[in-house]
Amino acid sequence: MDCSICSAMPYILRPPRNTICVACYEGARTIITLTTNKLDSEKASDNKPSNNLISSSNSTKGFANALKWVKEMKEMEEELNEKISYLGGFFAAFRDQIHTDIQLQPGNNEPSIPAHRALLAARSDIFRNILDSDACKAPPNHKITLPELNHEELQSLLEFLYSGHLPKEKVEKHVYSLSIAADKYEIPFLQKFCEHQMLGSLNSSNALDILEISDTCSNQSLKDTALNFIVRNMEDIVFSARFDAFALKNPHLTVQITRTSFMDIKNRRTGA
Repeated sequence: MDCSICSAMPYILRPPRNTICVACYEGARTIITLTTNKLDSEKASDNKPSNNLISSSNSTKGFANALKWVKEMKEMEEELNEKISYLGGFFAAFRDQIHTDIQLQPGNNEPSIPAHRALLAARSDIFRNILDSDACKAPPNHKITLPELNHEELQSLLEFLYSGHLPKEKVEKHVYSLSIAADKYEIPFLQKFCEHQMLGSLNSSNALDILEISDTCSNQSLKDTALNFIVRNMEDIVFSARFDAFALKNPHLTVQITRTSFMDIKNRRTGA
């Protein structure tokens, strides 16, 4: 069928030019449904009529209102990008070491990294408590030691605290150590960031590592996901060289894998 929306040459169509293909029809329906559901949800949470351009009462206008919503989202994206660029000044202050007033010392006596007390306190309640202690109130160049991190890991942690983001290569290299640091120093945004990265990269070669990290950080949802993935890929994972070292180091997790596997087999047999 020639579609009046996605056809490469719609002008050759003859009147009434109102036919559309299945893909365009389903796409339009999905956009309208998404828009209506979002606004109904907002109205329910606010418990009052919505002041947005689109409301459930006039949702019959359909695609025209959906386009207005898309325009609103585009304007919001541009505004957020401007805010991100504006807040990038914090990272510039860290990168150029402008008026730093605290030193963070990694483990193994590696070189310390200058930072700002105010930002550390704002990002982590644990850091705030440390900085509020008498030992850190003076002198200005007092050091805080983070023995669980090496210099590269600490540098990545600070980059994230200042900018809220990390380059892909640093995330892939340090996601496990950053996840542990986020849990220890109570940095929820970094915890969520690391969880998202680990879920997105979960595969047979790293599932045991992710399970171990999730257990260390008491992240139950990540742990359940990793366990279920391991059970679905038991042959590839259990017979790998990595599993032997994992089992010796984490006998309790090995027991959980075994139990989860037996429960999966039982449920499949009973059709549960």
